[in-house]
Amino acid sequence: MKKIGITFLTACLGGAVAIGAYKLVETKYNDQLSFEEKQKVYFTNNPSSVISSSGDLDFTQAAAAVTPGVVHIKTTYGAKTGSSSERDPFQDMFEDFFGNRRRMQGPSMGSGSGVLISDDGYIVTNNHVVENADKINVVLPDKRSLDAKVIGRDANTDLALIKIEGKGFPVVKLGNSDDVRVGEWVLAVGYPFALNTTVTAGIVSAKGRTIGILNQSDRPSPDGEPQLNTAIESFIQTDAAINRGNSGGALVNTRGELIGINAAIASQTGNYEGYGFAIPVNLAKKILDDFREFGSVKRGYIGVSFTDLDAERAKQYGVNEINGLYVNDIVPGGGAEAAGIKKGDILTRVDGKNIAYSSDLQERVGRLRPGDKVQLTFLRDGTEKTVNVTLKGESTVKTAGTNSGSAEAVKKNLGASFAPATQSQKAKYNIKSGLVVTKVEAGGFFDQLELPAGTIIVSVNGTPINKAEDIDVAISTGRNNMATINAITPDGYQMRYQFQVK
Repeated sequence: MKKIGITFLTACLGGAVAIGAYKLVETKYNDQLSFEEKQKVYFTNNPSSVISSSGDLDFTQAAAAVTPGVVHIKTTYGAKTGSSSERDPFQDMFEDFFGNRRRMQGPSMGSGSGVLISDDGYIVTNNHVVENADKINVVLPDKRSLDAKVIGRDANTDLALIKIEGKGFPVVKLGNSDDVRVGEWVLAVGYPFALNTTVTAGIVSAKGRTIGILNQSDRPSPDGEPQLNTAIESFIQTDAAINRGNSGGALVNTRGELIGINAAIASQTGNYEGYGFAIPVNLAKKILDDFREFGSVKRGYIGVSFTDLDAERAKQYGVNEINGLYVNDIVPGGGAEAAGIKKGDILTRVDGKNIAYSSDLQERVGRLRPGDKVQLTFLRDGTEKTVNVTLKGESTVKTAGTNSGSAEAVKKNLGASFAPATQSQKAKYNIKSGLVVTKVEAGGFFDQLELPAGTIIVSVNGTPINKAEDIDVAISTGRNNMATINAITPDGYQMRYQFQVK
């Protein structure tokens, strides 16, 4: 009997050691998984019962599945960051527009949303929600409040990954944004106006939208040379109500799957007017895994600059194709040069999928890393060719010119004459730069926009404007032939206008 007892005890101890060793190996293995792989493990153990509710338009199951995993992010900024006397009013407008940051004497506060994507506390949100924050606090739907740290953030995709300590947090299931269809029902979940969890419904209005908000983050390198522009805009557009504080929140389908991270709205007032934009989750997956593994984004580049084609540009370039991307220049040492792509070629497909706009190519390449290959199809002299391009890292690629238009011609097309803003005008609107439109010519760009004389041009492509010559310089820094003008109308409204350089 004693021998049996000893044998039983030995077996128990052996089992305990085996279980402990298994748990140690399992933990180490889980730490090496991507977020999508970690979620497969999570949802295998926690199966979701949510089914598509689009048949009877009952979104209760999807809302119940998602809201526990969408959090309120509160940020605190130092006095210098919050000082209105040192800030560009258009940066203030950007933050109010998307992040609901409130400035005051001393420290300022911000408010946004985030989405839990792993049960050990990783949260995806927007870069502009947490950028330069001195303190980040996360409030869960169950009212728990936890401090968070930044794992990684990227202004060029407006994504950030933060983390709170703990285990067993509810998770929002990652979906597949490639499967999203225009017209399908979606839900936006977040904390608008710092309210408690709010769910709104709408449809997908469009995919692959480029709206130019990330151009404003362009900055020269410390040595004064231009940097390779890596901004990627390929937003999912929705008419689900998105407002201040929704930034970083979830856009989900009727199965409760995350298909996008809410990032921006298009509005004349700063509040919802029917146009919301979310970052596709398939792009976010790669960026977030980079953050966790490297702390920054590892992005591969094709090594070309290009222009979207349409009927007018096709005529300008002397080509018959109106769909695709016209190659303006080849970056020396880039993958495109090695693959034989030349200036004047027209990129028509990426990995077998048609390219209608630049966003189609940028999002696809944005999911890859240096060393990965992408298949490009292009037209040259009417002949179609397909090549495999090996993406290069940023350090091995030199910047090529991205603006094929003439800045002088663009200024002429604006159809306006200017005069420097007076000190009283600058003081009135709390601006440090400004060029007043004194006359608008019929048929020019400003005339088409119905932009009146008396409007003050504050910046172009993020560059302060004080004299007419500044416009030429600023337009030449635009990406993909886009120009963004920040202005103040005669009645005091802050406006943003965009147009393409022709």
